[in-house]
Amino acid sequence: MSIFDEKIKLNNGLEIPKLALSVWEIDDDKVADAVKSAVDIGYRHIDTAQAYGNERGVGEGVRNASVPRDQIFVNSKVAAEHKDYDSAAKSIDETLSKMKLDYLDMMIIHNPQPWKEVNQSNDRHFEGNLEAWRALEDAVKAGKLKTIGVSSFEKDDLDNLIKNSDTKPAVNQVQVHIGDTPMDIIKYSQDNDIAVEAFSPVAHGAAMNDPQIKKMAEKYNVSVPQLCIRYDWQLNTIVLPKSANPDHMKANAEIDFEISAEDMKTLEQINQMDYGDASVFPVFGGKL
Repeated sequence: MSIFDEKIKLNNGLEIPKLALSVWEIDDDKVADAVKSAVDIGYRHIDTAQAYGNERGVGEGVRNASVPRDQIFVNSKVAAEHKDYDSAAKSIDETLSKMKLDYLDMMIIHNPQPWKEVNQSNDRHFEGNLEAWRALEDAVKAGKLKTIGVSSFEKDDLDNLIKNSDTKPAVNQVQVHIGDTPMDIIKYSQDNDIAVEAFSPVAHGAAMNDPQIKKMAEKYNVSVPQLCIRYDWQLNTIVLPKSANPDHMKANAEIDFEISAEDMKTLEQINQMDYGDASVFPVFGGKL
């Protein structure tokens, strides 16, 4: 079985390809070609977001891809700022209109807090997230979305939706990489039948400069990105490496090797990572 054929069954029965192409920071005028290249290579899962500013181009790439639309799992994210029903519902319609797609396979809440509040506020916006969630639920009922999920939700954020709505999130998209392996939320999500998606698997490039990671990659005779992607893969997460370069996309999928249990444990213990310029991003603990 090809890496691209491997899927995880979500809690509503839908199957999601375990390897995805993330298109964060790929310009709208370049992303269609990236999507088409990825599909040609074998990718069947594309992950974008309203905040990325490239949904239009992703839609163009999906519509003009070398396989039919129904063979590509397309996900986007409701911007973190939408914490009321009306603005969230409107944003979902705007996404479909920009992408010129009849439906999305999945849409998720991008963050429990608006970005400007991340690392600044203790307000988890429980009511606002329930409102945005209700808009997503209604979009599923209307046939606009096939399933819905969340991103960067902690235990209390997940419990808020599980206890106060009719729909359990299908996924929780979490930053997971060597140097930052949040096993508590990975385990809590998976124990609750919520699939975990791993974003920033190569730590926004920071893993490339880490001597421990480089040494381990050499042991397995693979590149640092391949080791990082395989690490997340063996945690049974859906992995979202980002690339606009077809050669990198192809290499990122060449993870047909096994990291030993002992080495997985060693990699899990690494917890120091210098993100460099990327450290300003809220997901890395920075302050935008």
